[in-house]
Amino acid sequence: MAMWGGRFTEATLDEFKAFNDSISFDYQLAQQDIAASKVWAAGLAKAGLIAADEAKQLQQALQQLAEELLQNPRLPVESDEEDIHSWVESKLTERLGAVARKLHTGRSRNDLVATDLRLWTRAAASAVRSSLLGSIQALLNFAEAAGTAVMPGYTHLQRAQPVMVAHWALAYVEMMKRDLGRLDDASKRLNVCPLGAGALAGTGVPVDRSWLAQQLGFDAAAANSLDAVSDRDFVVEFSAAASLCMTHVSRLSEDVIFFCSGEAGFFKLGDAISSGSSLMPQKKNPDVFELLRGKSGRILGQLVAILHVLKGLPLAYNKDMQEDKQGFFDLMQQWQQSLQVLATVLPHLSVKVAVCRQAAELGYSNATDLADYLVGKGIPFRDAHHLSGQLVLIASGQQLPLEQLSLTEMQKVCPDISEDVYPALTLEAGMARRNALGGTSPEQVLPALVQARAWLATQQ
Repeated sequence: MAMWGGRFTEATLDEFKAFNDSISFDYQLAQQDIAASKVWAAGLAKAGLIAADEAKQLQQALQQLAEELLQNPRLPVESDEEDIHSWVESKLTERLGAVARKLHTGRSRNDLVATDLRLWTRAAASAVRSSLLGSIQALLNFAEAAGTAVMPGYTHLQRAQPVMVAHWALAYVEMMKRDLGRLDDASKRLNVCPLGAGALAGTGVPVDRSWLAQQLGFDAAAANSLDAVSDRDFVVEFSAAASLCMTHVSRLSEDVIFFCSGEAGFFKLGDAISSGSSLMPQKKNPDVFELLRGKSGRILGQLVAILHVLKGLPLAYNKDMQEDKQGFFDLMQQWQQSLQVLATVLPHLSVKVAVCRQAAELGYSNATDLADYLVGKGIPFRDAHHLSGQLVLIASGQQLPLEQLSLTEMQKVCPDISEDVYPALTLEAGMARRNALGGTSPEQVLPALVQARAWLATQQ
């Protein structure tokens, strides 16, 4: 019989039971349910509601159950119980009889599941954090290995200005640093304890909720019982943080896919992270980065789903909230795995330095450097921009790079140009000129890499 079956006289319809039961996925909360139950038993004894010996029996049986679950985490799924809470109570009753039936005193599945999910999320967030730091570490290693290699920077997917490859990698480090900040920020708001909030109005027994929260590693007990049992803001926050982080991973993946293509050829995929075609022997596919790109859509979908579940719910708990778990479990696991995979594959990605440099030299990416040179001659920037554009038009008509135009041809457009224009049009000069804070000059990028390393050391 279900734990709520006392006021019912008819058996549950099989179709309803199959639709209603959550044991097939909330079994993943088993260890958290046991941890919360052990503390609740201690809290009941502390309040004089059960004997100290009874609390000890409950805690020992719960510990045995936890150890059995370590051997077979899917053990609850093999049962016919409605949910993980019912399964734990059923197992305790088999072993302890009447003592087990005292455990639920003053407690509801509403505050229990809210506590379990927060405990699970806290552990999952810790795993994500570790993998996110691993991805940042791998990006820094990639940046260091690239040294002072130069590649084209893009806007509108058109070659724009040369940038250091390390500068490109550090851009994603900055994104992931913000992702880490969002993860840490969400973790702070997560860490309040709903246990003892009851079904909605608070527990009817004199337990010390602050003590319970402390025992479970929370910063505080939830302040309002209605909010405590119905709050899933933390699910939304972590889902949003995951969606944005995976958007960054997707953008990085898109870059890598293009940079490894035959059209660009800037990066080389190692064999260990590539796949081939069943038909075309020559193919070397970036499947791992395509999968990372694809995972972002899956994770974003879970964020949209939980927002739609919550948007019309009245206070307090509603069964709709059972839909908070499957997608969220998947999201947190996919997020952590994606970051772990990214950290694993980046060391198998290498830079084709000569190809990158040649591409950076083409496409008139030094046209802005020419405009800057003219500004240095006292010409207003808007005029310098126009003159530089005219010279690009002449050079492209002759299928020559800017630096191969003769001085005579340049001076026809602007008499102020002299021989010193040619050193100003080199990659090295253009890079060095981008020396303001955050720029792509080696004098900015290399110290930024050192600073990022120092920051990472504080996060471990």
